[in-house]
Amino acid sequence: MEIGQKVKVCRLRDRVSSDLAGKLGKVGTIKDYKMTDGSGVGAVVEFEDNSSTWFFEDELKLAE
Repeated sequence: MEIGQKVKVCRLRDRVSSDLAGKLGKVGTIKDYKMTDGSGVGAVVEFEDNSSTWFFEDELKLAE
């Protein structure tokens, strides 16, 4: 996955807030990368409502 690509949130690994759970199924744009636990990389995704958060790579899939 690359910066600028459109992605869809397809799953959430952990229990999350209701705001974040509302992003499930939503499409956003990758804006940056984030180191997660020293060995993994996540993606910072910005949505149409200008909110952004990061996700693990396996929580996202490319939007069609």
